[in-house]
This record gives sequence, C-alpha cells and structure tokens, in this order.
Amino acid sequence: MTGPTTARDEPTIAITGASGFIGSRVVQQLRATHPEWNVLTLDNQYRGQVDSVEDVDIDHVDVRDRYRLEERFEGADIVFHLAAVSGVDDCDENADLAYEVNVTGTNNVAWFCRKTGAALVFPYSMAVLGDPETFPITADLARDPMNWYGRTKLLGERAIEAFADGSFPAHLLLKSNLYGDHVIDGTVVSKPTVINFFVERAAAGETLTVYEPGTQSRNFVHVKDVARAYVRSAERLLEQLADGETGTETYEIAGDEDPSVMAVAKTVRDLARDELGETVDVELVENPRSAETMVEEFAVDTSRATETLGWEVHHSVEESVRELLRRRA
Repeated sequence: MTGPTTARDEPTIAITGASGFIGSRVVQQLRATHPEWNVLTLDNQYRGQVDSVEDVDIDHVDVRDRYRLEERFEGADIVFHLAAVSGVDDCDENADLAYEVNVTGTNNVAWFCRKTGAALVFPYSMAVLGDPETFPITADLARDPMNWYGRTKLLGERAIEAFADGSFPAHLLLKSNLYGDHVIDGTVVSKPTVINFFVERAAAGETLTVYEPGTQSRNFVHVKDVARAYVRSAERLLEQLADGETGTETYEIAGDEDPSVMAVAKTVRDLARDELGETVDVELVENPRSAETMVEEFAVDTSRATETLGWEVHHSVEESVRELLRRRA
C-alpha cells in the first residue's frame, strides 16, 4: 500500500462520513480554502444528506469494511474520520451499530494510518467527560462517560492514542454541541440538535419543549466554525508530517456561549416573534434521559485551538438563530 507523499505540493485529504452534517461542510470548506488539494471521500449514507459536494463525488463505502476503506484512501496524507453513529438517543437505540461504527470503524481508520503513516483527525464528544466538576472544561479532565455514545467515543480516543504513538500525528478534537446549517448545491444540510430543533418547531408555530430542569447548561458551536477547525488542523498536520512528528494532540473546539437550555428556548421564542411573527410557548417536560449531565455551567477553554491552530469562533447563537429563522420565513 502506498503511503502519504507529503513532499508534493498538493496533499490528499481523505474524509469519512463526507455526506453528513459536518462532513459535507468540511469538504466544502476545504474546496474553498485549498482548491489545489486533492480530496477523497466516502460515506455509507446511514445519515447522509448529499451524494456530492461541488466537484467531489462521495463514494458509497462503509468504514466497517477495512479493505474497501484502505483501497479508497490509498495515498492519503491526512484522514478526517467523521463517520459515526452520533448522539445519545441514536446510540442507545442502535447499540450494536454504534459499537461497530464508532469502535470497529475507528480502529480500521487508525490502523490504516498506522500502516501508511497518514495523519488523522478525529472528533469526539464532551460526552466522554460525563459530569464535569471543574470549569472551564478542558480535554485534560478525567474521562467518565455516562452513556453508550460517550463510551464508544472514548474507546475511539484510546485506540487512536495507542495506534498513533511512534507512527503518525493525530489531532483529537473535543467538540461541544453543534448547531446551524449550511447549503450544498441548493440542499440545506442540517441536524436536529438542540438549537436547530427549537428553530424548526418555532417556525412551525409549535411549542418549544425543554427537558427538565431546564437550567442545565450546554456549550454551542456552529457547524461552520467547526469545519474551519478541521482545515486549520490539516494545515498543522502537514507541517508535523514533514517534521516526522507522531502521537496525539487534543484541542477543545467549542463556542464562547454556554446558556441554559431554557435560555436558548426563550431566545428562539423571542426571535421567532421578531422575524416570523410567530407566537410560540416554551414548556418544561419530563426528561426521558437519565444518563446526561445537568450542570448549570459549561464554559470550555479553547485557548489551545486559538494559540496553536489559529482558530476562533465567528458565529454567535443569536445571529445564527436569526439567520436560521429568516431562511424559513
């Protein structure tokens, strides 16, 4: 198998989960920022939303199929491993699939990187931390996942740490709650995360339901800001490949706002009235989830990403909610 050739002027970036909410935006951001780079993509379309992004066609390949994955990504300099069964509910409802994709699939990608020397970027969730006890949150906190989603992502993190040691450089991106959407060739690509869910209900004139107690805080980061973090990560990894560096670096990718879920619902309610003339209610409902943190603070320290990657947040919650609502007017 041919390994990466980092000396060439046009590196090759490979992306799993390229049809999804984040992956498709990452492809779009790569094409906009570095149109000279080669891009290889795959997705099994479990939650895929597009078949291509601009001039990049997305191959129908599953990360659980190690041999087809390695064939598709031959010659890659960097792999963005975005394929995953994500979210607490999806992992609970599809536990076997979550294990196969999030654990076995991640091991397949990391093994490919170990064999070829390709660099790796892997996103994982704040769910690996469980119930944080100190703030602001950093990736140095102890791991104590409370649900199956967090446990599968933790297993992926540990596997990459083991495979990368002495073999390839890897960036682990500890991401907070995503929101927002983006447009691919006329298709709006979104995901029913907390803020997006509230916006859709408000636009339909439906009550915004908040899980009790409502005071639980979350940190929110826009999908477009996250996509830029991947590009910054790739730029640094190319330097690390050239210098022969191996092992993992971890970066916190989060917004600079951590409101309570109730505060977010009220913001969406007020902006829906301003932008759409819709009057909607906010209602507390019984929380069906027992395995999630209820902390009332969720500030995240993103200084490592700012100082080393040169990454920063561009989007605010209020501005983004207005944009989302206006698109539905």
